[in-house]
Amino acid sequence: MMEKTLRSVFIGEVADLPQKLGKTVTIGSKEIAVFKLENGDITAIENRCPHKGGVLAEGILSGEYVFCPMHDWKISVKDGKVQAPDVGCVQSYPVEVKGEQVYILI
Repeated sequence: MMEKTLRSVFIGEVADLPQKLGKTVTIGSKEIAVFKLENGDITAIENRCPHKGGVLAEGILSGEYVFCPMHDWKISVKDGKVQAPDVGCVQSYPVEVKGEQVYILI
């Protein structure tokens, strides 16, 4: 079994990320929504809602959840899980902050 190696991709400075708003980052063929939460935590999830492909970076962030701009599905920006009554999941990505630099591990 081959081990998957995570690579660390620099996506910008902490100060460049808008607070409580999503930012779209493209790494290779992946489109990732990056969020800076009110408490300063930075999270990263796949940028497409599993329902109809809404762009999550354009959604409204409330606490640890983003609401899809298309149909208001509520998705955790921590683990990518869709909240009931809707079901589904988007991939979440680990984020590393070194000093003021933000990296996504993919």
